[in-house]
Amino acid sequence: MRASRLLLSSLVVLAALASACRKSQAQGTASPQDCILVEDGWGTDGTVPFDVEVVAEGLEVPWGIAWLPGGDALVTERPGRVRLLKAGALQPNPVATLQTTRTAEGGLLGIAAHPDFATNRRFYVYVTTDAGGRDENRVERWTLSEDHATATFDRVILGGIASATYHDGGRIHFGPDGMLYVGTGDSRAPDRSQDVNDPAGKLLRLTPEGQVPQDNPFPNSPAFLTGIRNLQGWDWKDATTLYVTDHGPSGETMRRGHDEVSLARRGDNLGWPGIYACETRQGQVTPSLTFEDAMPPGGAALYTGTAIAEWKGSLLIGTLGSRHLHRVEFAQDNPARVARHEVYLRDTYGRLREVSMGPDGHLYVTTSNCDGRGDCGPRKDLILRLKR
Repeated sequence: MRASRLLLSSLVVLAALASACRKSQAQGTASPQDCILVEDGWGTDGTVPFDVEVVAEGLEVPWGIAWLPGGDALVTERPGRVRLLKAGALQPNPVATLQTTRTAEGGLLGIAAHPDFATNRRFYVYVTTDAGGRDENRVERWTLSEDHATATFDRVILGGIASATYHDGGRIHFGPDGMLYVGTGDSRAPDRSQDVNDPAGKLLRLTPEGQVPQDNPFPNSPAFLTGIRNLQGWDWKDATTLYVTDHGPSGETMRRGHDEVSLARRGDNLGWPGIYACETRQGQVTPSLTFEDAMPPGGAALYTGTAIAEWKGSLLIGTLGSRHLHRVEFAQDNPARVARHEVYLRDTYGRLREVSMGPDGHLYVTTSNCDGRGDCGPRKDLILRLKR
């Protein structure tokens, strides 16, 4: 009798798992069978040839790049400087210098140009700063001068984002819908990630004025995705589908490693701190790709250029501790299933932070060797262009 009950329980569990898998596949998200767990290292070396050109050097932790109309770019340095890349050359004087309360992972981080920059010259930064005697992360708006040489502070768009020594997030992008997306970290308090009323551990979605859009998935909340540990990289496959990278744990809940690459849509819960590796839980996203050894991931961009044709549509991810550029190719019949993943620039340029498609159709990558965790040589940190 006891054996019969055990058999019945097992059948119920299997049926539930099968139902969950069918639902996951129908929605185009990863199922447990789709999730790839890399148990040793990060993958094989890729064989696609390309050239690497050093565009700029002498930087100190270039964290984000914002491309401007005409091909100029603003680059943030984590100690608090906004630099100008003009006609492909780094200008000697900062456009702006911000006061930061720089911690191990805080400081001046992400940057994004307003969709109407050509007419309003506005840009946005994510910065760790003092707020009445305590550290916080916030998003500020600035205005660039007509000659692009200087910038003036406009106002705070969003404040009160929790800050800690680690897990500050920091990437910001404007989406195809014209809204501002802000990646945050859990500030070493994992349960924040599951609270839709707390901006920590989320991908946030705001209007360019800092308001909560009426069509956000959670009423009166800027939260767009929840259940995130430390978000520094994502890009849009299309108007409603994103590829998101997240840092895995480093001791919390007695777990380590397992950085993630996931497909996500509005309102999705990526599972932190509840699920781990390829685990599943109802209502939470199982990753498409995860690694037992910690990377962890920096910026990420889908390759949209034509110079390296083999990479078209692939997600390129800068990695920090593992010191390489990771390429992820997804299956054509299921955008959540990984068809191939491989390693480039392994131990060649050190820690890689930002990954961005330039207006010239080439991929740009920044190094992060002067952040206290790498080898900051005489050339300091670099901006690289990958081309063929």
